[in-house]
Amino acid sequence: MPANILLVEDEPAIQELIAFNLTQAGHHVLRASTAEAALTLVKNALPDLVLLDWMLPGVSGIEVAKRLRADERTRHVPIIMLTARSDEQDKIVGLETGADDYITKPFSPRELLARIKAVLRRRAPQMTDDTVEIRGLKLDPVTHRVSGAEAPIDLGPTEFRLLHFFMTHPERVHSRSQLLDQVWGDHVFVEERTVDVHIRRLRSALEPTGHDALIQTVRGTGYRFSAQG
Repeated sequence: MPANILLVEDEPAIQELIAFNLTQAGHHVLRASTAEAALTLVKNALPDLVLLDWMLPGVSGIEVAKRLRADERTRHVPIIMLTARSDEQDKIVGLETGADDYITKPFSPRELLARIKAVLRRRAPQMTDDTVEIRGLKLDPVTHRVSGAEAPIDLGPTEFRLLHFFMTHPERVHSRSQLLDQVWGDHVFVEERTVDVHIRRLRSALEPTGHDALIQTVRGTGYRFSAQG
C-alpha cells in the first residue's frame, strides 16, 4: 500500500536516487535537506514513515529523531536512519535514540524497500498490503474486498479504512481523536462526532454476518475492535 514517506537527506544525488526508487514503488515522497525543513514538514502533516540521514548540516539526524520521539504527536512515527557509519556503537546510539531500523550506505533500492515494508508491517500494519482475517471477517487491502463468513460486505471508502485500522490494531482502545488522525489523516479538521457516524455505518454493514459485535464501545474513552466477547 502506498505510504507517505518523508526523506531527509542533504546529498542531492542520493536524495534524487532514493526518491526515484520510492516513487517507482508507489510511495509518495516528501523531501527535506535539513533538520529544520523536515520538522516544518512534519508539523504540517504527519508522514507514515521518516527516512532520516544521520549526518545533516546543522542539527543532526539523531537530534531530529530525539525531537520526534519526545513529541506526543510524532512519537509513534516509524523512523529508519540512513548513515555511512557502520560501527556497531553508532548503530546502538541510533536505535536507542528511537529509530526503528538502521541502514548503512551504500545500500540497494531493493534492500531499502524491504526494510521499509518490514518497519511498516511492525509499526503501521494498516499501511501494508497484507490480507487480514479475524473471526471469519476478511479484508484484502489490494482488492478492497471485505467478506464475512465468505459473504461479500459492501463498505464505503472511509468505513473500509476504519475497519482496516481496527483489524490491524485489535484489542487496543482508540479515542475518537486518535481514530481521526489515523483514518482521516493528521490535520484534517473533522468533528470527533463524525467518527460515531462512520462507526454506526460500519456496524450496520457488518450486522448481517454478525461481525458488528467485534466493534466495542468503551464508555468515556472510544472504541475497540475485539474478538474476545
